[in-house]
Amino acid sequence: MKQRKECVAMLLAGGQGTRLGVLTSQVAKPAVPFGGKYRIIDFTLSNTVNSHIDTIGVLTQYQPFELNTYIGNGQPWDLDRLNGGVFVLPPFMRAKSGEWYKGTANAIYQNIAFIDRYNPEYVLVLSGDHIYKMDYSLMLDSHKKNKADCTIAVIDVPLSQASRFGIMSADEKGRVTEFEEKPKKPKGTKASMGIYIFTWEKLKAYLIADEDDKSSQNDFGKNIITNMLKNGEKLYAYSFKGYWKDVGTISSLWEANMDLLDKNSGINLNDTGWKIYARNSAEPPHYLGLNAKIENSLVSEGCEIDGTLRNSILSHSCTVGKGAIVENSIVMPGAAIDENAVVRYAIIGPGAVVKKGAQIGENLTAAAENGEWEIALIGPDTVIKEGEVVLKGKMI
Repeated sequence: MKQRKECVAMLLAGGQGTRLGVLTSQVAKPAVPFGGKYRIIDFTLSNTVNSHIDTIGVLTQYQPFELNTYIGNGQPWDLDRLNGGVFVLPPFMRAKSGEWYKGTANAIYQNIAFIDRYNPEYVLVLSGDHIYKMDYSLMLDSHKKNKADCTIAVIDVPLSQASRFGIMSADEKGRVTEFEEKPKKPKGTKASMGIYIFTWEKLKAYLIADEDDKSSQNDFGKNIITNMLKNGEKLYAYSFKGYWKDVGTISSLWEANMDLLDKNSGINLNDTGWKIYARNSAEPPHYLGLNAKIENSLVSEGCEIDGTLRNSILSHSCTVGKGAIVENSIVMPGAAIDENAVVRYAIIGPGAVVKKGAQIGENLTAAAENGEWEIALIGPDTVIKEGEVVLKGKMI
């Protein structure tokens, strides 16, 4: 007999992440390295555990091997449990049929049996590709207080960016009165964070009805939320005031990493009251050579540095050779910057090698007119030849 869980979390982690280019050619977006020692998914998993929710289904689909291996038995997040814990849930064949996840709602629909095993009163639906710290238990308290059918986490965004999100309007009590998915002319700035709490029996009924609707796109924003609102269900907005960033583009991924180096950004990895847990490799301490110069940077274990590092992040097992300069950049696990190479405003993918005297990226003073930084990107295991030049915004 399984013990009943008050709330089960379902973490959508199957996205292809095409806007991250070569970084996601072999791995799912939630498995992309972040912040020197983490993966993007670590933030959502840690938030869930810190919120005292101990049963999590991770729905994978695109290039799942590395993500599945990384999650493993869930031990780094205290999710290796006899009752509950973390479960990787890929699409699977049933007795009569089987298919890929057709959309976010269909992914949850295909796992109704998993959720029913724990007979929860509530289901928390999350995305695995955002950087933030959030106590979901406070959102659940709000859901209960309002006797809501669905509670949607929202954050205020600039009006210029509102068309990228699902935008909500709510009355003075927080009840949602209108919802538009990525409107061309937004009427407000309350953006959905892709975090939902549903009363399970209500959601289950809508998932089944949505699956029966052959015209549906099987999406939470476009179908489930819209239909619930149309039918007069009780939907409430839950305002979140902390740091949150969708790292869906090269520019936003770079920005979120750089925010870790800014004490005023709102994201603090040293907060002992809300730790971000990760599966880490057992590497020796980092080594700084006689010529090493480091300013305002994060350096992970196993690195060897004999060059200059400014305002940058080095993941584990990286090397920076003598005379090399790395500025305003992210160097992912196992990458090597050889002697006299220069890396500026760039992301160097896992295992990449920048040979002697090569130049990657350029100094940038501001983002482009569209708000995106022209970050140079070197893909995983790519070798940049000696003396080669890679201009700003280029992807190799």
